[in-house]
Amino acid sequence: MDREVELREFVSARGTALSRAAYLLTGDHQAAEDLVQETYVVLVRRWQRSGAVDPEAYVRRILYSRFVDGWRRRRLSELPWASPPDGPTHDEVGAVTDRLTLEGALARLTPKQRAVLVLRFYEDLTEAQAAAALGTSPNTVKSQTRVALERLRELAPDVVTSFEGAET
Repeated sequence: MDREVELREFVSARGTALSRAAYLLTGDHQAAEDLVQETYVVLVRRWQRSGAVDPEAYVRRILYSRFVDGWRRRRLSELPWASPPDGPTHDEVGAVTDRLTLEGALARLTPKQRAVLVLRFYEDLTEAQAAAALGTSPNTVKSQTRVALERLRELAPDVVTSFEGAET
């Protein structure tokens, strides 16, 4: 199969998942779109050379690296917030409040800590897989996860219960 066709099929199949991961990292739809586009630019340049590399792991590594590197370049003191969901019903008010509290707490973590939490708990990757995606050691992933969860417990103690028991 032609590499260009493979690239189009991969982007078509995995684009939505990459956008969701980018949103979880950035907390903003526009910033997430920019991050995904930067990732695609790097991916397209390197696609012909990537050969037998697992494209999923390869593109995720680019996404997370671009996120962390981009933050370092910009030195943002705050990350923008996304708009709350439109029209929550009375039954959803508590869930929306929890989500907004968690978003605010996640925005106060370092980019690497957010990336580790997204990889471990949203992407459901093992410590070794998360380490490979970030280009660090599994021990760094363990320590970053521990520190990030401790910080989340300080910032949003009532909301972090969904993470309880997930840390190993």
